[in-house]
Amino acid sequence: HILMKMNSITVAAIISLLSSASLLADENEWFKPLGEPPQANPRRISGGEGIGLLPGPPVTPLRRTERKREPSPPKLIGKVVWGESAAFTYANGTKTEITDWNLCPADLQQLLRKVNRDLSQTYTCDTVNLDNFDGDSVKMPVLFFSGTRSIRLTEKQLALLHRYVVDGGTIIGDSVAGSPYFYDAFKQAMNKAFPESSLRVVPLDHPVYHMLEDVTQVNNAKNVAGNRPEMDAIYVGCRIGVLISKYGLGCGWDDHPVPLLPKAAYYDTRSANLLGINLVGYLLGYANVGRDEAKPELFGAVDEKRPTDEFVFGQIKHDGHWNVHPGAAAALLRVVQRNTSILTSLKRIPVTPGKDDISKLNFLYLTGLDDFQWDAAAVSALKTFLAHNGTLVINNGLGLNTFDSAVRREIKKIAPDVSLRAIPPTHPLYSTVFKIGEVQYTPAVMKEHKELRAPYLEGISMNGDLRVIYSPFDIEAGWENEEFPLARAYESSSAVPLGVNLIMYAMTH
Repeated sequence: HILMKMNSITVAAIISLLSSASLLADENEWFKPLGEPPQANPRRISGGEGIGLLPGPPVTPLRRTERKREPSPPKLIGKVVWGESAAFTYANGTKTEITDWNLCPADLQQLLRKVNRDLSQTYTCDTVNLDNFDGDSVKMPVLFFSGTRSIRLTEKQLALLHRYVVDGGTIIGDSVAGSPYFYDAFKQAMNKAFPESSLRVVPLDHPVYHMLEDVTQVNNAKNVAGNRPEMDAIYVGCRIGVLISKYGLGCGWDDHPVPLLPKAAYYDTRSANLLGINLVGYLLGYANVGRDEAKPELFGAVDEKRPTDEFVFGQIKHDGHWNVHPGAAAALLRVVQRNTSILTSLKRIPVTPGKDDISKLNFLYLTGLDDFQWDAAAVSALKTFLAHNGTLVINNGLGLNTFDSAVRREIKKIAPDVSLRAIPPTHPLYSTVFKIGEVQYTPAVMKEHKELRAPYLEGISMNGDLRVIYSPFDIEAGWENEEFPLARAYESSSAVPLGVNLIMYAMTH
């Protein structure tokens, strides 16, 4: 019996080893140069096109009589060193050295060269070794990972990356040849680094696809199914903190195909360049958002002994990204304190209907960036909440279509017999504290709705009062004085008084 048991364990171990060896063999097929062999006179990047990714010679001190150089351009992106190196011989006998992290050595320099042509400020890139990186997102706003084989990061490195992103930094992962090994391993690493979040598919109307060019279709991409770009993101607030490209970008930035990998899946040069330029525009446009939303926020819990007339800002947690604008609610509640007699707690109360007791709340707030779904327990709890004269306020974070569709679908579960309808401009909601007539929208709204001047909200009435109030345009974005490029939103001058009126209406009806 013992011998049989040992034999079974041995067989299982052998099968596991064979499977691992087979997987490694398949993975190593992707460990090749991603371009043609170098010519006799290899193409070089001129001094104005960016800095090299390999360490340069030691710095020579300036003599006193030498003129000092102009300050170096700011570094925007750090390419992260990881993995192994190996020698590779092309079919023509040319030899080269390849490394996991730098299979496309000129990708970032070439991308930034193209971006810098249209910017008054020049940005550069550098290398980053996580073992001696201090995690300062101001000095290095973006970390870039590239490769084809499985990436492995230590617990210490994962903790560093988590802190870096929460503090305002951004991580980009490029499966540079569309390798499933790098893509899957990098996603697993990011899921481990950010257990409180989850990777979400970036919707096509997200600003990252529209910052400088509208890129919702890609052309001539090799081995790519469909014609839409595919990227996954982990959101921190309303900002993309981690972005992963399923298909290769870097070789397109460097203007060449991938001849040695027949299974390579990558965007054609034009599509990759447009996506890359939009990406840099997004990184620059949302840099201040990242720093501002990194500030710590106070959350609370329902206090059994709180005054019965105190307003509590209850925010619904759901299976989508529910925490879109950290700190914005507290900023609005400070305005409520200054302009009304309502007793307010400055802490948001995160609640999950169907799991948490919401019977003590009369105001619930829902927001998001993409799809979400309520289960049967949540639907039942929300039906009871509305039946007991609770008010549900819904805000479309950044004004994205995916969340809008989800809202309209899920509202039908709790109010199947009625529909969201436009709230007329004469409704008392618009005059509870501030009299609101004409409002200011962001340019993204005005581009699509040129004649829109009045506030636009939709609602569902029950027993004569609004019980559900929905804003298809982002109100919350304007509760803090910050710019959110391409957000379909209210400007701050209109969002703040509208938010105060919403709270006052909920407390008095």
